[in-house]
Amino acid sequence: MSRQLPEQESASTPAFYHELVDSTEKGFAFRQRYWLRSYLGYTPVRDALPNTTHYALAALQYSSIIPKLITQNVDGLHHKALSSVWNTAHKQERILELHGSLHKVHCSHGHVMDRATFQDRLSAANPEWKTYVDELEATGQRPRTNPDGDVELEGIAYDSFRVPECATCLAENRHNSILKPELIFFGESIRQDVRDRSYADIEHCSRLFLVGTTLATYSAFRLLRHALELKKPVLMLNIGPTRADPLSGLEKIEMSSRIVMRDAVRAVLGSRVDDDPIIERMLRSGVVQPPSEDD
Repeated sequence: MSRQLPEQESASTPAFYHELVDSTEKGFAFRQRYWLRSYLGYTPVRDALPNTTHYALAALQYSSIIPKLITQNVDGLHHKALSSVWNTAHKQERILELHGSLHKVHCSHGHVMDRATFQDRLSAANPEWKTYVDELEATGQRPRTNPDGDVELEGIAYDSFRVPECATCLAENRHNSILKPELIFFGESIRQDVRDRSYADIEHCSRLFLVGTTLATYSAFRLLRHALELKKPVLMLNIGPTRADPLSGLEKIEMSSRIVMRDAVRAVLGSRVDDDPIIERMLRSGVVQPPSEDD
């Protein structure tokens, strides 16, 4: 096995839902490919910190200016930004992860486990790859990781990677290696309860604020369209073209959220920023992420 940091590919081949849940040998090979790449990519996702926009939105949530937040992201950073002020139940009530989360894993029989637990099981089943990950962390190197926790590998053979079976299924005398993160893959439908909740959040809001999205996925685009059909005021903060640009009734500001969100929150909250140390701390927190050369 190579001990070199993987080179970046020109494009990443996505995993499709029907491939991951295929019960044949071909499906198992797809899961080997997915879980090796995800195993290497999960640590950077797990260790990622909220940026200034996450904290600005968290300040508005904490202040009840934003009663509900719907995110397409699967990294859990909106939850991290509120972890010091809200418990898990309150965050789950106020934040809807439209496309799921990388931090939970479930099997085809519905058994759920924490991703950290499954990551440890992957490490135990693949000690040579655990050594590789330890070497990367010791040298401060990280493979380039996509937002879905997948890394881009080149020239790697996946057939020796061992995918553990579901422990609960084994306890029930059933062999089952069909496991996936609790996120929506290409070709997979959003659960009906999540879809219903997203529509309810749109129907109960007085206005809609969109931040940093091109609305390329239809699951998010249809929520915007539903808001416009209900005559809700809609403001978008995003740089570059989006799927929503041709729609009437949409106001758009072409500017990076990292530039304006802190000042916007201070303007909205006024003296509350100085009176509440939690809000003041949130508006001083967050990783600053300048645009990359690719952007």
